[in-house]
Amino acid sequence: MRAAAALVTLTVLTAMLPGPLRAQTGAVRVTSEELQATVTGAPEGRVSDQQIRMIDAGGMNLGVGVVHRPVTTTLSAIVHHRQAEIYRVVEGRGILVTSNELAGATELDGEGAVVRTLTGPSAMGTIEGGTREPIGPGDVVFIPAGVAHGFSEITEAITYIVYRIDPDQLVELKNH
Repeated sequence: MRAAAALVTLTVLTAMLPGPLRAQTGAVRVTSEELQATVTGAPEGRVSDQQIRMIDAGGMNLGVGVVHRPVTTTLSAIVHHRQAEIYRVVEGRGILVTSNELAGATELDGEGAVVRTLTGPSAMGTIEGGTREPIGPGDVVFIPAGVAHGFSEITEAITYIVYRIDPDQLVELKNH
């Protein structure tokens, strides 16, 4: 009986927690208007990575955001140690470079905003060699955890929707 009472109490207390602190119990919708407003609101001339949602999907976190990158010919790369990503290119074109090796890797600050709210534990560096793929509107790219990635060239400012899979639930939740 005591166990049943404790379970009821725990259930009631969990239900009282603010949304970002408890597991998602239903579907979460991100409207096309929200996505488009985020795409339209991306600042020109600089990199912008805006997380729209990150939810607890019961054992893993799932997120969606919008990334905008201006025209460039400078390659910088990142590797997310535990988080996988899926890109869906909305507009623009570039050459995406991927590799299992990241030269000169520098770990991102584990307490910094980028790690806590977007990428989880990650490192920055350069890719020497690697696989180069042109990507453009409508393309979908899967980037497994542990794969270094970056753009060697962006010929038209590129905007893509990024879906993030955080199996260790290290990135902060964002329901609104």
